[in-house]
Amino acid sequence: MTLTATHVPVVRRSAPARTGALANVGLNWFAIVMGTGIVANAAATLPIQLPGLRAAATMMWMLAALLLAALGVAWAVRGVRHRGHVRAERDHPVLAHFSGAPPMALLTVGAGAMLLGKDVIGETAAVTLDWILWPLGTALGLATAFAVPYRMITRTPAGAPDAAFGGWLMPVVPPMVSAATGVLLLPHTPPGQARLTLLACCGAMFGLSLIAALITTTMIWSRLMHFGAPAAGLVPTLWIVLGPLGQSVTAAGAMADAAPMVVPAHEASGLVVASTVFGIATWGFAMLWLTLALAVTVRTVRAGALGFSLTWWGFTFPLGTCVTGSTALFHHTGADVFAVAAVALYALLIAAWLTVAPRTALGVRDRSLLRPAAPV
Repeated sequence: MTLTATHVPVVRRSAPARTGALANVGLNWFAIVMGTGIVANAAATLPIQLPGLRAAATMMWMLAALLLAALGVAWAVRGVRHRGHVRAERDHPVLAHFSGAPPMALLTVGAGAMLLGKDVIGETAAVTLDWILWPLGTALGLATAFAVPYRMITRTPAGAPDAAFGGWLMPVVPPMVSAATGVLLLPHTPPGQARLTLLACCGAMFGLSLIAALITTTMIWSRLMHFGAPAAGLVPTLWIVLGPLGQSVTAAGAMADAAPMVVPAHEASGLVVASTVFGIATWGFAMLWLTLALAVTVRTVRAGALGFSLTWWGFTFPLGTCVTGSTALFHHTGADVFAVAAVALYALLIAAWLTVAPRTALGVRDRSLLRPAAPV
């Protein structure tokens, strides 16, 4: 290309209008609530309860609840003032998939209210709060599980052969979180058809999410085998695969534990056996994926290519579901290996949160995280 020097008249343009910080507070910001909330919820069910752990976990739940409220307000204002940014995010090849984050944030805080929040706000208020957040998160999650795949199916042009990444799981995981957390409301549901319907809905959402996640995980595995590791900025999304794996083990165990309130004892015992067999097999694959994701992440860090972004929150929530899944398996089998795994994974979760949270706070303070997302 040849450039020729010519006189170009100077045209004075007015400065571009400031869009404001909220314009770039997108759906992926709700992963902060998910990652913070799972630190609290996982601690509440750990096999080993150290002095002060529950109090610290309750404070983390309160922080997650405050973050959810703040982001909810920010998102509502953004939807009114910056509709163009909302539409652009909907069509973004990466950010659009994080529409699953808000429903999971709602469900995580709601579950935390039942597990920990009742110590602060009382059981009645905790149950009321969860009865608000769980249906809302479930409705949004089911809508996301349909809408995002539908747009992927019908949009033109289709994605590239190497387009699959961990974020593709985000829209289909919320129903699994609903299945795992919905059983907490069973004791507060009228006995009879109401409880049976709630448990059946949890089971249906378990299947909906599990099968969609297995198909998507296969696509991600194929992409990795054929095209290698993703771009450095997307490496943290490899950890998202742990989310449906760990959450499915948690959900299966939780539904089996809650079944005696709804079905005869012999059927409930069968569900415990089925959930345990399923859980152990799924947990094994989760540990394989964790090892692979960790190895790729360490390789990327050693290459100096892993710059900080909000995708780093992908290290937290999925890992937390492996903690709760390990705890469920320990509860059903009594095998110490799962108790040890739960504690070790929780320690890794704490390390991940302590790594990501301060960087996020700094990024908000210096506004580096409030700039438009870079193209992928």
